[in-house]
Amino acid sequence: MSNELFCKRINSLKSLLKSNDEVLFITNQKNIGYLCGFFNSEGVMLVTTEKTFLFVDFRYIEAAKKKSHCCEVICFNKLGADLIKILKENFVNKLYFEASDITVARFNSFKSLFEKNKIECDSSSTLDKAISNLRIIKDESEIKKIQKAQQITEKAYNEVLNFVNVGVSEKEIAARLEFLMKMNGAEDISFDLITITGKKTSLPHGVPSDDIVKAGDFFTFDIGAVFEGYHSDTTRTVAIGYATDEMQEIYSIVLKAQLAALEKIRSGVLCSEVDKTARDIIENAGYGKYFGHSTGHGVGLDIHEAPNVSPKSEMVLEKGMIITDEPGIYLQEKFGVRIEDMVCVTENGCKNFVSLPKELIIL
Repeated sequence: MSNELFCKRINSLKSLLKSNDEVLFITNQKNIGYLCGFFNSEGVMLVTTEKTFLFVDFRYIEAAKKKSHCCEVICFNKLGADLIKILKENFVNKLYFEASDITVARFNSFKSLFEKNKIECDSSSTLDKAISNLRIIKDESEIKKIQKAQQITEKAYNEVLNFVNVGVSEKEIAARLEFLMKMNGAEDISFDLITITGKKTSLPHGVPSDDIVKAGDFFTFDIGAVFEGYHSDTTRTVAIGYATDEMQEIYSIVLKAQLAALEKIRSGVLCSEVDKTARDIIENAGYGKYFGHSTGHGVGLDIHEAPNVSPKSEMVLEKGMIITDEPGIYLQEKFGVRIEDMVCVTENGCKNFVSLPKELIIL
């Protein structure tokens, strides 16, 4: 990614600053990485009208200087004192906090420090919304990374299907998937992989255990990989040995809803309309109360980010948004079915990043 791109992102944020004595204070590590290209577990960023400063400790200074763009990297000794030094040198009187993703204790500590030095603190959601609005539209470089993450996921999925046999445990399958993803280029998994079987498939976010694969059960894969900071997210439900008529019926309803929602996705459409398209099909089939989550969500540097494809969402889809389409039906103590694709919104529809088949596979 070019230096110019990171500078453009930072400059877009500077429009929040109404005067030269104001500064943006960024603590969310994903946001810092998005703005300057350097991802780490510690560090903070200050954005003034003229300059941008990235504060890291000794452990990260070498990497930060190599990987960060459009900012001055400062190795701090005492973060509070070093922050105040830069703020005073730049005659800062007002500071905008990120309102989310910071603990109360850390927020209060910083706020106390700044106010003792006569710096006004704005902790409204202004900064959060501005960064979210930048991140919600993916550029070409981001799209390529998400596509690569999906390719890694699919390669691992296709390989692990041969390992899914009667008697193998959910944990073993999850471990094999993670190993395959990392061997194929993933830096991490997108989340704790969901590989669940039997009655546990009625749990949308079930946790893999020592439960073993049995004939006549559904098996749900909700999986994803991370590539250069960007996530993928895919769900497939397969049958082991055979599928009963009821299992096939539920699967066909979910698939119909998922495909209808895909057809609805395009620039200019409300997220709530996409959700309604899938939800109406499931409700009309008599299973509305068994579909209790949103139809989808945004994906990027975080596995769940804006926009939310939900009944109450007022957000309008725009070209370049990456969202999931994942309706499901969950019959308690019986089984569940979810089918999930990840797509990029276009002017006239969407580009599906998932190439895995969606007809019911019986292993």
